[in-house]
Amino acid sequence: MTHVDFAVVGGGIIGCTIARELVLRAPDASVLVLDQDAVGSGASRRSAGLHFPRGATERVRRMAGYSQAGYRALLAADPALPIRPVPMLVVADRASAAQVEASYLAEARMSRVDELPDWLPPLTDETAAWTGEGCQYADVGALARALARSLRPGTSFREGADVTALEETGDGYELALGTGERVTARAVVLAPGPWLAAPAWRDRLALLDVRVKKVVALHIEQPPAAGDGVVVFHDEDAFLLPLHEQRRWLFSYTSQVWDVEPDRLTGSVSAADLADAREVLVRRVPRLAGAARSGRVFCDAYSPDREPLVRALDEDGRLVFAGAANGSGYRLAPAIAAEAADLLRTAVPTVSEQGSHP
Repeated sequence: MTHVDFAVVGGGIIGCTIARELVLRAPDASVLVLDQDAVGSGASRRSAGLHFPRGATERVRRMAGYSQAGYRALLAADPALPIRPVPMLVVADRASAAQVEASYLAEARMSRVDELPDWLPPLTDETAAWTGEGCQYADVGALARALARSLRPGTSFREGADVTALEETGDGYELALGTGERVTARAVVLAPGPWLAAPAWRDRLALLDVRVKKVVALHIEQPPAAGDGVVVFHDEDAFLLPLHEQRRWLFSYTSQVWDVEPDRLTGSVSAADLADAREVLVRRVPRLAGAARSGRVFCDAYSPDREPLVRALDEDGRLVFAGAANGSGYRLAPAIAAEAADLLRTAVPTVSEQGSHP
């Protein structure tokens, strides 16, 4: 039997960031991260990894600002991390101008522009555009692995270790692993990404009313110019991201395919995915529409109000769910981790209060 203070179930960017937050707040505590696969290999590996400084609600704006500061500090401490600042351009229908200006953080320093780069259609009387600051993107899987590497050997990891059962004990929880190992923990954080239906926690999460949606991003095999930045299409909830190190673009649009199962997704882009994405591209970036022929497919968990869920699942606050980030797991991970640690502080006094939280 293995005994730890904290077990974090899920080795994606949210799980690894939570583990790091717990280590920072409770340096003497034992932390174990569990994943059914390798660290950073699930939804994190397929993530576009874009952070832009905005939020549709006040809470999400606070979380975005907190996370932006957290990533800035991480990169300053280790410039080799796969986090890359990038210029930002936002394009929207003029009728959405007030919404755009309200949703971006003050730190974004949004500024109206009258012209677009020549590879985009020119602005009309019905469209508007802004430049802004604070945008960056990351190789999220690689970043999760880098965080895990920085936590070893003080933090333990079990990769390829499926959690098959989760039972409450007198002073915490006991987890059974597919490897045969049993783990007891004073507190557990569930950060399973889109794997909400795993038998070990399916019944506990059912009341959260979280759904899993398909996420699609297309590869556009044309090299961006050195100064090109991300272009956010506000009304379509889509963006065009220059992957300079790969010499191509990534185009992410909002799929409306719901209630998918992560283990049944093949990762292949369908003809319907291409057609839906090209419809947006033809309208906003017709010059690139014909070059979108492949991409990446996966899914993410979405909450009813489109805000991340960080919630205690028991009366004592020893079992916490952290996720349902609505496609913004990377963007909001530091803030999600801080909220999860705040909940655990109530149940496990060794978790200190640290800094200003969202």
